Amino acid sequence: MNLNLENKIIIVTGGAKGIGLGICKVLALEGAIPVIIGRKDSDNQIAIKEIEAAGGKAKSVVAELTKPEDCEKAIKRIVAEFGRIDGLINNAGVNDGVGLESGNYQAFIESLHKNVVHYYLMAHHALPELKKSKGSIVNIGSKTADTGQGGTSAYAASNGARNALTREWALELLKYNIRVNAVIVAECYTPLYETWIKTFDSPEEKLKQITDKIPLGNRMTTAEEIANMVVFLLSEKSSHTTGQLIYVDGGYTHLDRSL
Repeated sequence: MNLNLENKIIIVTGGAKGIGLGICKVLALEGAIPVIIGRKDSDNQIAIKEIEAAGGKAKSVVAELTKPEDCEKAIKRIVAEFGRIDGLINNAGVNDGVGLESGNYQAFIESLHKNVVHYYLMAHHALPELKKSKGSIVNIGSKTADTGQGGTSAYAASNGARNALTREWALELLKYNIRVNAVIVAECYTPLYETWIKTFDSPEEKLKQITDKIPLGNRMTTAEEIANMVVFLLSEKSSHTTGQLIYVDGGYTHLDRSL
């Protein structure tokens, strides 16, 4: 499908690995220019080489998004280099296991900065350019806001906030024709997910226990499947869709897992 994204400048936070990289690859295939924002230039450059090897284009901006000043600097650099912003994908974050019993105030606040504060800051600073381009925002979220997980209060709270911000922004930005949607992820096999699985005594057994509970196909969602939905929501092909939380999860969150 031609999504009419040729040469569009699309910011992707955490775009060097996992779901973010999958999104960048699909954007590049559609002719867009994803701007990868990540804390390590080496990781960004590896991602860019992969994208270029497939015939696409991508750019890198190094920023530590837990630092508010870095969020602002990243946007200013993109505007200075490209003169516009056509879309924002808030994706960066980590399920860092800051629980109620095991956590503390400092860890909780730090996790919010890792997982939701920069969603607000990136949108806030990008907004003047998005108003000009009538660009779209897509927030990546997690099932933990709906299902809970146990031992990850800060991450679950952040994802609840991502969902709420998606609908709040969709309302606030109606007057600018800026659409805001979220794609909610359940079980997607990424490098971070693999690291977590390997913490178990029997990683393969644990993985099977998880996939057996995913109704559609008893398999993990791929990064590409998530990316396809994200890029569609970013494009004008979804021109009357805003304020929606769309679950790309094989039915994991809402279908009866006894299936």
